[in-house]
Amino acid sequence: MEKELTTVAQACEAYMRSLSEERYYDAHEDLEALWFPRRFEKENEVMLWKGFINAAVCFELIKLGRQKPSETAWKTYLKYAVILEELQTEHKHLYVTMVQSIQNKRGELCPIS
Repeated sequence: MEKELTTVAQACEAYMRSLSEERYYDAHEDLEALWFPRRFEKENEVMLWKGFINAAVCFELIKLGRQKPSETAWKTYLKYAVILEELQTEHKHLYVTMVQSIQNKRGELCPIS
């Protein structure tokens, strides 16, 4: 996990790096630094971060052999991922890349689903 991630771009880049290195717990922590202080906000971008965090949780649970809880985390990711379609933000291109990385990782870990 990278410390002192001060911008959305830095946190997202750290998240994607952690995912690619199969450090799923760290990926969760990379985005939690952004999400946690704002977790009570109903703003779409904040809720999207929550979805990305849940994707990392899903992957960590798969890594630990906990398939059923991983499915619950994946469903939470999917619930929030749809926010991206209507989201207006300067970071949209970054979030689209993150979704692609998450989908690719899901395909690697769960080739049938």
